[in-house]
Amino acid sequence: MADAVIQVRSVSKDFLLPHLRHSTLKSRFIHLFRKRRVMEVQHTLRDVDFDIARGEFFGVIGRNGSGKSTLLKILAGIYPPTAGHVSVDGRLVPFIELGVGFNPELTGRENVYLNGALLGFSQREVDEMYEDIVSFAELDGFMDQKLKNYSSGMQVRIAFSVATRAKAEILLIDEVLAVGDTAFQRKCFDHFRTLKKAGVTIIFVTHDMDLVRKFCDRVILLEQTRLVAEGDADAVAHEYDMLFAAHS
Repeated sequence: MADAVIQVRSVSKDFLLPHLRHSTLKSRFIHLFRKRRVMEVQHTLRDVDFDIARGEFFGVIGRNGSGKSTLLKILAGIYPPTAGHVSVDGRLVPFIELGVGFNPELTGRENVYLNGALLGFSQREVDEMYEDIVSFAELDGFMDQKLKNYSSGMQVRIAFSVATRAKAEILLIDEVLAVGDTAFQRKCFDHFRTLKKAGVTIIFVTHDMDLVRKFCDRVILLEQTRLVAEGDADAVAHEYDMLFAAHS
């Protein structure tokens, strides 16, 4: 793809899981005080290839355990691939685990400054953005309360509002907005539309096929760690639905 901002080539990801194994009663007795570790290989992605064009709203779908979140973390640089490689052209901001680094003992206001610092903003920059951040989150009356008193949805509002101020060229979005209410989700997607019009590339992982059909230009489907379909949102969303029909 000529204008690709992300290229994924033959990417696989394995994890090693330690187990204790004793095959006989005698070996269990012998190794009572000397535990024997056996490593199990868990394949989470196998030989995945695709490109994402600049400015696309790109969907990643699949059933639980198919490898979606692992793929996003590889794209974000959180996990290295076991095999293959990923090329990213542009500043990438992951909306994967919003609020990582928040301190529940600090107030909402203090956490805005903390999270802003983690995103690379100076105190002066956060000062200038603060009112817009609070306004977008619609939490003006709660900012001086400790974060531990917030609901999960309120925490997502603050985290999302801070994160959207980062000057991203590529956004990675997991199902983090699922805990927000419908009105706030709509507000977030309106914001994504604005970013898309500005040329920002958005990569979106979800189980909601209505959102896929509504927002995505192109979609890939992962099944049992492999990429099994790629293309038009309606067509790939239909294949996703057929997976459940086949197993019902």
